[in-house]
Amino acid sequence: MNKNEKKALFSFLSIYVGSSLLFLSLAVYTYYHKELKALDRQCSIEMVSAAYQIRGDILKSYMIKGGYQPKELINPVLKFGLFDYNNNAIYSELSTEAIRFNKEAYETKTHTFHVHELNKKDVPIKYIVIETKQGVLDKLELKHFIWILLAASAACISFIGYLLSKLLLKPVTEKINHMDKFIKDSAHELNTPIAVLRTSVSMLKKGKNSEKMMQYITSSTKQISEAFNDLHFAVFDDMSDSMNMKFNLGDLCCDSVDFFDDIALTKSIKIHCDIGTHEVNMDRNKAQKLVNNLISNAIKYSHKASEIMVTLDGPILTVQDFGIGISEEEQKTIFKRYERGSNNEGGFGIGLDIVSRICNEYDIILSFESQLKVGSTFRLDFAKVKV
Repeated sequence: MNKNEKKALFSFLSIYVGSSLLFLSLAVYTYYHKELKALDRQCSIEMVSAAYQIRGDILKSYMIKGGYQPKELINPVLKFGLFDYNNNAIYSELSTEAIRFNKEAYETKTHTFHVHELNKKDVPIKYIVIETKQGVLDKLELKHFIWILLAASAACISFIGYLLSKLLLKPVTEKINHMDKFIKDSAHELNTPIAVLRTSVSMLKKGKNSEKMMQYITSSTKQISEAFNDLHFAVFDDMSDSMNMKFNLGDLCCDSVDFFDDIALTKSIKIHCDIGTHEVNMDRNKAQKLVNNLISNAIKYSHKASEIMVTLDGPILTVQDFGIGISEEEQKTIFKRYERGSNNEGGFGIGLDIVSRICNEYDIILSFESQLKVGSTFRLDFAKVKV
């Protein structure tokens, strides 16, 4: 992963994780305060209920016996204390003597208190104070749960964000890698004929083997022209421009063979032709692209001093070479843009992509068969291209 990809990944994760955590925090904050109120309400109900139970026991005892004997509450988490009119403890199970009698309910760091005022003249008990630490413990447990929830959610969101970013960046990364490969191939494709052209011109100036140098110059010029035409066709998407016309496909094939004869001679390759006639109605430039790319590939991937067969039998055009062939793995991707049959040969990797796209446009049936170290045969069936 390069610097720009890392930067894009970090930016995406920052925005995604940050916004997700913001919304999650708002939802958790709302939930937390709702739960706090529910805990306070539950704790208050339990303490008020206990206070009224003690109040009833006290009043009943003083009416019958004239005194009250404290007893444990049913709920073991609740403790209570009884205080007189001078705020002195008559009975206390409380953890502290510092009671805020002026508040009906309050909470310290460790306990929650409820103060119930009895206020009966014939009863010496004025205050019933209920104490519990359960409310504080429940709130502490809630806080721990919230922090664990946030941490787990943050980790989960970050992980999902990372997976999403990798999925989103994958096609972009593949496209960038293809483009890098394409640029390197472009340089290689143009560098070879340019180097030959420069050498040939230099040798021609010195008067050495002028006929052969002119042949090299012609061949290199045609290779550069063909490479540029393919590049222009692919980059500027000339697929959308079509000027259909009737013409003889056989004449077009002969023109292509004549064009590539000089290029084939540089590798001592002989192109054999058996070209009939067949009328088609389509864009002539695109038809030329089909034939040129198949013959060009046949030359590129043929061994030196080998042969190429170009035949047109009715609507079937066949281009056969006896070169390096294409492996079964490479056969799955050769019609994709920027893919090449061999990394050791020239070619932008767009030729067969152009062929495939033109065939799809005109319903031309494209088929091929290939075997490593034996050669390849490509066929185009123009039967559906109506005149």
